[in-house]
Amino acid sequence: MVLPLHAWEPDNRAFWEREGGAIARRNLLLSIPALMLAFAVWSLWSAVVVYLPQAGFGFSTDELFRLASLPALCGAALRVVYSFVVPLVGGRRWTVISTVLLLVPAAGLGIAVQDTSTSYATFVVLALLCGLGGGNFASSMSNISFFFPSTQKGLALGLNAGLGNLGVALAQFVVPLVIVSSVFGVLGGDAQLWLRPGDVPGESRHLWLQNAGFIWVPLILAAALAAALGMHDLATAKASLREQTVILRRRDTWYLCWLYLGTFGSFIGFAAGLPLLLDSQFPYVDALHYAWLGPLVAALARPVGGWLADMLGGARVTLWNFIVMAAAVGGALWFLPGAQSEGSYHGFLGMFLVLFLASGIGNGSTLAMIPAVFQREMKTAANHVARRTPRNPAAEAAAAVGLASAVGAFGGFFIPKSYGTSIALTGSPQLALCTFMVFYLSCVAITWRRYARRVAPQSGWEARRTLTGIDSTTDIH
Repeated sequence: MVLPLHAWEPDNRAFWEREGGAIARRNLLLSIPALMLAFAVWSLWSAVVVYLPQAGFGFSTDELFRLASLPALCGAALRVVYSFVVPLVGGRRWTVISTVLLLVPAAGLGIAVQDTSTSYATFVVLALLCGLGGGNFASSMSNISFFFPSTQKGLALGLNAGLGNLGVALAQFVVPLVIVSSVFGVLGGDAQLWLRPGDVPGESRHLWLQNAGFIWVPLILAAALAAALGMHDLATAKASLREQTVILRRRDTWYLCWLYLGTFGSFIGFAAGLPLLLDSQFPYVDALHYAWLGPLVAALARPVGGWLADMLGGARVTLWNFIVMAAAVGGALWFLPGAQSEGSYHGFLGMFLVLFLASGIGNGSTLAMIPAVFQREMKTAANHVARRTPRNPAAEAAAAVGLASAVGAFGGFFIPKSYGTSIALTGSPQLALCTFMVFYLSCVAITWRRYARRVAPQSGWEARRTLTGIDSTTDIH
């Protein structure tokens, strides 16, 4: 068993080069597959709902969109709790516990889809349980933020989140492959009859939809074991709940949560809703053959966002990302099928790939802003006011990262639910897309006014003019 580390000074260059860097990279390396599987379980229903009608389940389009959105709702709520748990329990210990819990929704889904008489309420419960995977992100990011120095947090968090986000694309890519064959033989259960429009009468097609859940079980067990044997708890990362919840009184906490809702919320919401959206608007195309490209692009772009934030500043990168996202929504509206147009599938998908790319870069840049904001705010206050109560910027930043991830995860509920509601009310997702555009424009305004201007209240440019000795890496631009 790996013992807790009682001395941890990542910003001490000698310590970092001697032993800290190797330990931090080891924990990051083991954190990534656990988080990737968490995202895969969290996004399972985005792929599974497309096949439920074909497997004989008679749910409406709105009910299917609801199933796709519920994991995000539960995951967002759990992230509020998971945001504060690492300093209380320990990063290694909680990684093991939270990873093992993923077995419940994965195995439960595999059992439930084998019986077409399974009630919709049962599927609702299972979809909510998949939110356990969403909660893992908050604790994982909080844990990794403690290991790395301020100059490398953006890249480290970007790698953890970006490669972890690959779990969404992985689920949407793997599910269509494993459900068409008996992967586990007799242990996996019987096949379901595959009902597809246009099939020749009497032609036999089979579907092993249970494999969508069962395929992750051995991988989850392996990831949990690796974390138990190789990760560390940091004794220096301990912090009381009071020390962490002080962030709720910080104005910038809520501004950053709003921005992260626009970046990560868009990523997870578009990933959850795009397969069913494409299937409803362009029924002549097999949606899951292409929908996984969006989450893949976003996941690969996320470390780039963290790196750009370290190089150029988080606020600048975030500002331009929201401008691009607003423009891309306008393009999606242009290519959407309408009363007088059949629309363009390739144009519509292309605009969503741009949205995924921008959301991925924005995920990394927005998240990199958070430690910089709290570190710079603490140094500014320390240079102007003699504080009676000591601040713990590392604990505050880690809690803020977790809380922002919790708020951002609600996008995974609101976006697919907005599609379903818009289609139910108007017959088209146009109303939902227009709402997204307005939201992105509000993010542009907040980023510019609060962070990106040279004279903004949280401008790193202002910090360099008024304070000496603050490293340029704390500049949130």
